[in-house]
Amino acid sequence: MRYQISGKQIDIGAALQTHVKTELDEILSKYAGRPTEAYVVFSKSGHEYVCESVVHLSTGLNAQATGKATEIYAAFDASSEKMDKQLRRYKRRLKDHHKERSQPVELSDAGSYILESKDESEEAEQDSVNAMIVAEMETKIPSLSVGEAVMQMEIASSPVLVFRNEKHNGVNVVYRRDDGNIGWIDPRTSG
Repeated sequence: MRYQISGKQIDIGAALQTHVKTELDEILSKYAGRPTEAYVVFSKSGHEYVCESVVHLSTGLNAQATGKATEIYAAFDASSEKMDKQLRRYKRRLKDHHKERSQPVELSDAGSYILESKDESEEAEQDSVNAMIVAEMETKIPSLSVGEAVMQMEIASSPVLVFRNEKHNGVNVVYRRDDGNIGWIDPRTSG
């Protein structure tokens, strides 16, 4: 497995890198089967250290967790504990998904844009609805079943996931509703 362990404006020592690799290997060997790469980024926010971890699994799914603490090792431990909990919750489904799928998840390229946010007073002054693009990025849209999409959204701790539905190849969305349930948007046209 490939590791990329880095710090945003902080130095990451060899002992911390070894600790991260050892802990992630232990967690992933219990649940995930064949992870391909892991990205761990440490940063400092005020008096706290923040650890963001993303693990790409060979099936195309991603597991993501964030931890915060006043010490850098404790921040990683909080992040790895969250990842362990997510993977444990989905262990059976990850194993089943792994057996059913002979090929990795297919990914399609797509554009992702960040638009400038305007407050209400600025919107009232403007007659036109012109949104300023702040950033452009490339993103990947996975081809998944609805169940796999819900699992991916939960594992990544995302509020929403856009995916290509494997049944009919259409673009679908799953999202976390305010009432705690999961919503699914399937804009198929009936003909």
